[in-house]
Amino acid sequence: MPRTHDDATRLQFVSPERGLHASGVMARITAPAWEGWQPDGDFQRAIRSTMELAQQAGQQAPIVMGAIPFDTRQPSCLYVPRHYEWREPTPLPADTGDNASASLAEASDIPQEAAFKQAVRQAIANFQHSDIRKAVLSRILELRLSNAVNIDQLLMRLRRQNPGGYQFRVPMADGATLVGVSPELLLRKEGTAIRSNPLAGSAKRQADDEQDRAMAERLLASAKDHHEHRLVIEEIRQVLGPCCTSLNIPESPSLIGTSALWHLSSNLEGRIADPATTALQLACRLHPTPAVCGYPTESARKLIDLVEPFDRGLFTGMVGWCDAEGNGEWAVTIRCGSIKHDTIRLFAGAGIVEASQPDAEWAEIQAKLGTMLNAFGLDASQLATQSWCDRPADEVVS
Repeated sequence: MPRTHDDATRLQFVSPERGLHASGVMARITAPAWEGWQPDGDFQRAIRSTMELAQQAGQQAPIVMGAIPFDTRQPSCLYVPRHYEWREPTPLPADTGDNASASLAEASDIPQEAAFKQAVRQAIANFQHSDIRKAVLSRILELRLSNAVNIDQLLMRLRRQNPGGYQFRVPMADGATLVGVSPELLLRKEGTAIRSNPLAGSAKRQADDEQDRAMAERLLASAKDHHEHRLVIEEIRQVLGPCCTSLNIPESPSLIGTSALWHLSSNLEGRIADPATTALQLACRLHPTPAVCGYPTESARKLIDLVEPFDRGLFTGMVGWCDAEGNGEWAVTIRCGSIKHDTIRLFAGAGIVEASQPDAEWAEIQAKLGTMLNAFGLDASQLATQSWCDRPADEVVS
């Protein structure tokens, strides 16, 4: 079992109910999560054997936490931490003004606006000649600041923006840190009880209360967004239904709001048939959902590979934890970025269906970037007024 004495390594996963805070690394797990739902597959065997070694080394209740990439054929980024503790939510401290605007030295957009809109048109044209009904296309915004990023301060700002989200911090293999606050719960399991809260269909929040209410009502009435949401729900029903003795799915979605966006949301709850099935196995069954990939999944993934000019890495993967009893909590890795010293790479995506409009989809990913940009005291309009050199796509490593 690989070991490190670097107890400065820090991980965290904070849900609305409680927070998991860890430091130090007893073991790293890089086995790809490909077919990770299979109890006797390579991935689950790696999880079990690492847990057993941790117990033999003296941990009474080891946990696995970290992130799994969008493409589960790639190495996982999972850890058995040396130390961890659960903490109850604490009141947010007063805003001391530490979210003043960052000093921006450089920015690059991949793909650029025109190329992204062309990819949307290409995806829609592909729908006419294939079985694909939805494809999620994404974008990277890379920033370089004049100072190194204080991750603790950044996490506090993100919590202020979305106290009901799933906040995470995970060290990455290249020395960067994955940081974000996801609004979307992929899968939670406690005993035999499971819960999933998929989001699909979004609209930007408005500063004016009346306009904000009108925007929410338009989203709730949008046939295009309901269609996009329904594709996600039906896929989850097909995947989880056979594993459950009961699965309750709302007839129609409701609204959930963050500081930046309104989303269509469905809260699914059920009971798992086999208590031995772990949270991580179930999450691997669901991942990637049509909310971050498309529908049908494999066809949409091939289209994404064709039109996206970069490797997503951990973005639109899943992040969370699992214990030796199989309980756990996994969120979709969105509203996030990777941070390495003074360089930040932010990610955002939009679900494309036949009724999508390229201009509207670009505006949606601009709004989704707002969660992370606001945490740095930046906004998309500020970046748009600058003249930056755009980096060629073949220089991007995600």
